[in-house]
Amino acid sequence: MTDATFVNPAVASAVAEAEAAGPADLPVRAQYIVVGGGVIGTSIAYHLTKLGAKDVLLLERQQLTSGTTWHAAGLIASGGTIDEDFAWMVRYSRDLYERIEQETGLSTGFKDCGYLQLATTQRRFQSYRRETDFLNAYGVDKRVLSPAEVADLVPHVRTDDVVAGFYTPDEGRANPVDVAMSMARGARMGGARIVENCEVTGFLTKDGVCTGVTTERGDVEADRVVLASGLWGRELAAKAGVLVPLQAAEHEYLLTEPIDWVTPDMPIVEDPESYAYFREEVGGLLVGLFEPVAKAWSLDGTPKDSAFAVLPPDWERLTPFLETAMERFPGLSDVGIRTLFAGPESFTDDLTPMMGEAPELRNLYLACGMNSVGILFGGGMGHVVAQWLIDGVCPIDITHVAVDRAHHYQATRRFRQERTVERLGLLLNDGAWPNWQPRTARNVRRSPLHDQHVPDGAYFGVSAGWEYADWYGEPGAVPTVEWGFARGEAFERTKVESLNMRENVGAIDVSLMSKFDVAGPDAAAVLNRICTNDVDVAVGRLVYSLWLDEQGGIIADGTITRLAEDRYLVMVSDVIHRRVPAWIRRQTRDAEVVVVTDVTSGSALLSVQGPKSRELLQRLSPDDWSNDAFPYLTAREVELGYTPLLALRVTYVGELGYDLMVPTEFAATLYQQIKEVGGDLGFRPTGMSSLSSMRLEKAYRDMGHDIDSQDNPLEAGLGFTVAWDKPGGFVGRDALLALKEAGPPKRRLVQFLLSDPALDLFGGEPLVCDGEHVGYMSVGAFGHTLGGAVGLGMVERDRSIPAAEIAEGSWQVTVQGELADATASLRPMFDPDRTRPNS
Repeated sequence: MTDATFVNPAVASAVAEAEAAGPADLPVRAQYIVVGGGVIGTSIAYHLTKLGAKDVLLLERQQLTSGTTWHAAGLIASGGTIDEDFAWMVRYSRDLYERIEQETGLSTGFKDCGYLQLATTQRRFQSYRRETDFLNAYGVDKRVLSPAEVADLVPHVRTDDVVAGFYTPDEGRANPVDVAMSMARGARMGGARIVENCEVTGFLTKDGVCTGVTTERGDVEADRVVLASGLWGRELAAKAGVLVPLQAAEHEYLLTEPIDWVTPDMPIVEDPESYAYFREEVGGLLVGLFEPVAKAWSLDGTPKDSAFAVLPPDWERLTPFLETAMERFPGLSDVGIRTLFAGPESFTDDLTPMMGEAPELRNLYLACGMNSVGILFGGGMGHVVAQWLIDGVCPIDITHVAVDRAHHYQATRRFRQERTVERLGLLLNDGAWPNWQPRTARNVRRSPLHDQHVPDGAYFGVSAGWEYADWYGEPGAVPTVEWGFARGEAFERTKVESLNMRENVGAIDVSLMSKFDVAGPDAAAVLNRICTNDVDVAVGRLVYSLWLDEQGGIIADGTITRLAEDRYLVMVSDVIHRRVPAWIRRQTRDAEVVVVTDVTSGSALLSVQGPKSRELLQRLSPDDWSNDAFPYLTAREVELGYTPLLALRVTYVGELGYDLMVPTEFAATLYQQIKEVGGDLGFRPTGMSSLSSMRLEKAYRDMGHDIDSQDNPLEAGLGFTVAWDKPGGFVGRDALLALKEAGPPKRRLVQFLLSDPALDLFGGEPLVCDGEHVGYMSVGAFGHTLGGAVGLGMVERDRSIPAAEIAEGSWQVTVQGELADATASLRPMFDPDRTRPNS
């Protein structure tokens, strides 16, 4: 093997063009400031001008593309996509890169050479088959190839272990620097100003609002600022007091000498079991790695003078992965090596971008954390962010991309160092499995009951850093799980737990739920303004409500419990934890007084559910737990054993049940007492998988999975949460009222049950009604009480959908390439009249 210095000619051309342009003047004000001159920043600036913005300023600390963009591989391929928003961004980028030369005169180098994914295991075949079903329904031409067809398409690839190939003919590759430079020219043509060699050093702020930036060359005021600063995103945002937990990793690819059988028309080949991809590069092969054991780079901050950074290649760490990868092309190990290139790329914990307005500072937006797919997402991401900046509302679902999903522990040095190790492998391979769980940086946040779950045989998952019991194996055993789609032990254990909770009683540790004490003389007024439902209720009442944006989109849901005239308990999902206090703060007017206290860590939350739950808890309590004394959707201060606590009569599984807010120091003692007195009642520890199964049988919604910011209450079947005529209205009421007056919605969230009990649903499966594709499953699980796979899916038409049409249609769901018969319903299929929770 030989090594050589790699010089990208496109980069040299870009630097020369920038130097020829000379220094640009720095204005004192701009309407929009974009910080960062990579593919994301140039795309945002370009799209701002295309959407009509006339005063756009892009600031780049050194030269355009000098961060990560210049060394990206430039793959334009939809692999791994079972999400409409991400699919749109990928396909929009592909189409933009193909056509933008006609506008700017600068080619992006896009070539639709084709994209080939190799399935070499049965579980990989299942993953790609699901992805193909989704993309075909979306309109993408994705084909399933036999091993022989794979060999015909790429004659020198090894196919003896190939189960099938999955081929997208119109996807391929682009030249990253050319992409960015073409969009930069388009932005300039639209009136944007681009200033290079101008580092942003801080931010101008007033009363919690970002009003501009400070630079080495002076201050610039702005209406809105967006950070598209890539590798520098975490440190730069921190200067504004904003949490953006990014971490750079070393990312490598190998370049071979020219090979006679490699042509520019060769498709991109992806071999996920080898954590590798291959494409043509200057007559040779580029062998890209997303190795399962990666390495964090520059944990203590990106070097200030870093530009066009080339890192020393780590041959010792990478050689085993390279040897495995190169086996895909026999004889490749005998080809000369030009270089093993290593460069830094930034990653987020969940491999999803950090986007949108910062919860800590108004008018400061983020577009960072591209997770090695910045070129792929670049066009679409720029369009989305530009529209967000102009309209103030995100045009796609914000739940999984909004920066307010991040947590402070993710920014700690130790967490970044440990978790980054598996980020690359997750991106290309491991993230395909629905039961995947991270291996690194575990036990970050633990319930007070964690040590009780371990001897009970709990298999733990993790969400927002919280370890949660997903299901329980044999007591004293440590369960193991093979990632994939097979049912395995988890299926049988969840069945036992679910049916037991339906028949007897169990407890689910949901301490990870976010809990806030909202108090003050104006607490009722502010919460009532935020909530769709009327929360100005009697003390002790519990209300389920939604929170909307100005367009009527759902940004949060949860329970609001009135504890006193001037005090409430707000409980929401862990995934929107940071959104709650920020939204309350922003909806509080100048003269109003409201104090929001995060009380999540102060209590364990134990959900005791099942027809025998009342009998169990009554055994431990001197209080009256009868239906008359403690009705559904109320809260009471009670005693259980030694423990004084707040109990809420509420359910998320569709049973008689209670959520217990147990002070942390009492949690272990009370849980042990519950287990002891519930033995003869069939008490059983119950995991989150059972909760997911049972809540889907009841068609209960879950923020971020079934409902999101692109849904409104009418579409989501949650119109019952809307108090249309309450005094003062609520945020989003006018938009929602206009939708109501327009007639039946064009989108409806519907519950589905597969007829064949041998099939499973995971989400993303296309929905078919009377032979027509009408949407996708949002989420799925096996409903052990109903006897089949059950889930929720959004049905969409280009016209209003009367309720009767759902009941009368002939429904099918595409599962592994085949149409499976299904029953559809707008009412819950399990206990539609809610007799069990009210018993």
